[in-house]
Amino acid sequence: MTELRNSERDAWRFRVRVLAMGLVVFLAFALIVARLLVLQVQRHEDLADQAESNRTAVVPIVPNRGQILDRNGVVLATNYSAYTLEITRSKLGDLDETIEELSKVVDIQPRDKRRFKRLMEDARSFESLPIRTRLTDEEVARFAAQRYRFPGVDIKARLFRTYPLGEVGGHAIGYIGRINQREKERIDDSDDAANYRGTEYIGKLGVEQSYEQQLHGTTGVELMETSAGGRVVRKLHSRPATPGHSVMLSIDIKLQKLVEDLYGERRGALVAIDPRNGEILALVSKPTFDPNLFVEGIDQENWQVLNESINKPLLNRALRGTYPPGSTYKPFMALAALQLNKRSPTLVVNDPGYYNFGGRTFRSHEGGLGGVDMVRAIQFSSNTYFYSLGVEMGVDTIHDFMAPLGFGQITGIDLGGELRGVLPSTQWKRQVNKRPEAKRWFPGETVSLGIGQGYNNFTMLQLALAEATLANGGTRYRPHVAKAVRDAVTGAVTELAQPPGEKLGYLPKNVDVVRRALVAVNEAGTGRRVFAGAAYTSGGKTGTAQAVSLGQNVKYNAKALEEHKRDHSLFAAFAPAENPRIAVALIVENAGFGAASAAPIARRVFDYWLQGLYPSEEDIAATSKGQTAAPIGTMRQAADVPLRMRDRPGPDAN
Repeated sequence: MTELRNSERDAWRFRVRVLAMGLVVFLAFALIVARLLVLQVQRHEDLADQAESNRTAVVPIVPNRGQILDRNGVVLATNYSAYTLEITRSKLGDLDETIEELSKVVDIQPRDKRRFKRLMEDARSFESLPIRTRLTDEEVARFAAQRYRFPGVDIKARLFRTYPLGEVGGHAIGYIGRINQREKERIDDSDDAANYRGTEYIGKLGVEQSYEQQLHGTTGVELMETSAGGRVVRKLHSRPATPGHSVMLSIDIKLQKLVEDLYGERRGALVAIDPRNGEILALVSKPTFDPNLFVEGIDQENWQVLNESINKPLLNRALRGTYPPGSTYKPFMALAALQLNKRSPTLVVNDPGYYNFGGRTFRSHEGGLGGVDMVRAIQFSSNTYFYSLGVEMGVDTIHDFMAPLGFGQITGIDLGGELRGVLPSTQWKRQVNKRPEAKRWFPGETVSLGIGQGYNNFTMLQLALAEATLANGGTRYRPHVAKAVRDAVTGAVTELAQPPGEKLGYLPKNVDVVRRALVAVNEAGTGRRVFAGAAYTSGGKTGTAQAVSLGQNVKYNAKALEEHKRDHSLFAAFAPAENPRIAVALIVENAGFGAASAAPIARRVFDYWLQGLYPSEEDIAATSKGQTAAPIGTMRQAADVPLRMRDRPGPDAN
């Protein structure tokens, strides 16, 4: 029996299917149109930028770093060109295999590979990265002969930082080093992030760090068109980098070197400052270090020598070494007594060689000095006079007078890392001690403050600043090591603005009394032997400060003590007395009496600065060993003494 087809039902089913298919097609086209509207209209600009970004790449051009010069134009930090072996990853196949083959031609150490991998993390495949720096001529020739084997590997000339005088002024000049992760994060969060694209090095210490912004320059860019595989097709646009400015210092590097030579192997610090404007003329910390060691990353052996040395060569003693000032503090105590009407300059105090207070005996000169007024007390450094003055004034009065001079304060010098030191007060003692019984200030603790001992601990920068302020009559200038910057493009020199000096309000008659006493020190007092025959008049004060406490009634015997427990030798001075142009403060650690070790260095500093005279090599050698307390040998014209510049650094010490 034949089944009859239902034509109407079949037609209805067909129409439903056609309608469903049409609806699907319509929805599909609607989605396509909607997506096109989103892509072509709503997100047009964003996607166009992405497309352009995929088509092009911005390659940074790192600027040449500016030079650092001393006040006379001597180059202290500069750049030199050397060959580097560089790899462009987009132009080669197997990277590890290429490096392995390169190692057979050029010496590539594991540390070079580690450094290369670190650089790869932040670089694009078409950027050229160094795998070895500072190639020798032999290595360059050897690779050139094998160049055909290494597509994507080239030799390029790059600039490297160098410090021509090596160790001289290392702490003041500082050094550059590779940007670490913490510095990278800080840069990325700053407004200057774009200017550091492609930069591998940054100032780490001293002027290199403090004047990073001026020295760095402005990064340039190259806009490159690239293929889908990342290969460079052509250069679209280029904006050259602007070199960094040169920073011109107030430091006289020949004076700096002279002082470092005079210290020899001894430890200590010296700061020389112009009392008329706060310019730092020399900032010495001994022992020092060679900043060239740090540029490409210091090796483990040298790092251990510097970091583990008992002499602490990495410590900037001028800014971060704190010491009791000893008797160099007495002139400021005298000025405080005059300004606060605690004592008149003519008041005579009996010095029997000791001072009794609270059941304790504080020692002074053996046999005593007899009756001393203020000038004589400074001239012959009477402890008894200043013990009693300290007690009369009290710790808080001393603190309030000394703080404006810079003692125990941040001076504001344009170098980072200076320490505050300790200018004690009753409030200070309450803050630094946790136990209630230790918070109390005892009257007996004030006695030693009068002679610069006790809790007093200051930097040589603070002592030099105070000496300069006293020398100029009471105007405190902010100390600074940089004078000007020189534009790398125009050559124009711009003086760096400094804040005006702050007048501390000292009465001229009071300053004159203290300055007259300091002149008497060098003419007929504790400094007379050192300054005998000088062609100028100077004022100064010797000082001897305890390195360790020996206990009550223990007589000091240097020969019986270990070297690092012996007294420090200090000296603070200015010249010429009638119109001071230089003030110095210095310490020779564990060297004993100030007139024997520290004062001879100051004398030679003044001879150089005021007369242009340079001691003989024999005199420098004798002074550096503490063998002379007075000028010896033949003086030379400073202009005739050459600075020995170090040779250009050689290849990496792989």
